[in-house]
Amino acid sequence: MKERISGHRDLIVYQKSFAAGKRIFELSQLFPREEMYSLTDQVRRSSRSVSANIAEAWRKRRYEKHFCSTLNVAESEAAETQVWLEYAAAHGYLDQETFESASKYYDEILRLIVAMIHGSSKWCVDFNEQKKKAGESGVGESGVEYVVHSDSPELDQQHLLAQFLLLPAPSSQLPPKANA
Repeated sequence: MKERISGHRDLIVYQKSFAAGKRIFELSQLFPREEMYSLTDQVRRSSRSVSANIAEAWRKRRYEKHFCSTLNVAESEAAETQVWLEYAAAHGYLDQETFESASKYYDEILRLIVAMIHGSSKWCVDFNEQKKKAGESGVGESGVEYVVHSDSPELDQQHLLAQFLLLPAPSSQLPPKANA
């Protein structure tokens, strides 16, 4: 089903990465104090950076190469988060079940990001093409009002993401909370 995407908060991948970042914060509160300025700080920063870079990429979708480049950073941050989670599990700060669940959730986020990169032309907005269709050309202002073409595309995210990967639509389950 197509829906209007008016901002990054409407993106499934953003919602999942934001929820994961919040969950990582909860999990990292259980880490020992001596990890405060190393593992705890690193996993929190990388997990939050995923959604921040997805938001930034969304605003750069007018330029497909910038869109892809910024999504590549989000992809790297998601992979980095998985590494920090692996360290946390290796040191016994996370139980194996929680680690595996969180890692699989980040695998899903990574798949969604990669699908967006590979199908970037479907996610990006080409204002130059819209101007050509409208008979406009060149750079300039129209009177005292700025002309803004549609900045909110209608997309079927589930279809775009699942179709590219040939996978079922992504689940919405979060990693389970660790027993304190």
